[in-house]
Amino acid sequence: MSYRKKLVLRAAAPVAVLALALTGCNGGDDQSGGKSDAGAAKETGGSDKAPEKDGAAEQGGAGASGKKELAAGESVTSPFKEKEAGQVTYEIAAQKADVGTEADAKKMVSDPAKAKGLVPVVAHVKYTHKGGKPVASYPDVADNVEIYADGARGGLLIGAAEDAKGCEDDGDIENWTQGQSHTFCQTYMVPVGAKQIEVRWAADEDSKDPYVWRFAGA
Repeated sequence: MSYRKKLVLRAAAPVAVLALALTGCNGGDDQSGGKSDAGAAKETGGSDKAPEKDGAAEQGGAGASGKKELAAGESVTSPFKEKEAGQVTYEIAAQKADVGTEADAKKMVSDPAKAKGLVPVVAHVKYTHKGGKPVASYPDVADNVEIYADGARGGLLIGAAEDAKGCEDDGDIENWTQGQSHTFCQTYMVPVGAKQIEVRWAADEDSKDPYVWRFAGA
């Protein structure tokens, strides 16, 4: 999701509470309108059927989806097309995934009932500019992060990550040049009790071949 899309949604949040809907990452759909595997049934009162899971996550290893698995904190170097700067090479490393509580989740949304049974997960991902033009402002590289819990995609909570300790706001970035690093975060809602958290990133948001970092759940 682009910064400009996030900015529109943030404008609706009141001062004291993040009144932001749980939004999913359903394939290539606009995240502002989709529903997550974790939150859709709760929000619509729909079926209690378990969310569809990623086959490779259940089996372990690369699997049919071609995921490239990395250890926590391990880095990968990849080209990425920034909208303004063009192709930039980044070194990327998911450093940690902080799992919160159900009480935390209820404080983050306007309707606490919609957060029942969910917990927030904040993924901290470090990006280092390794080559290409300087990124003048609003980098897009962090927009392609997704969080999965036990193989099911979580629900993105837009705007929350910038308030987490150790996280930077991409809107504050100016003239990002080679050799400089920044840590951006994404906050997702996932079912309470998830045993394994995956942080995924791909240069193309529609890619079936993401890089994956695994972390312990709650």
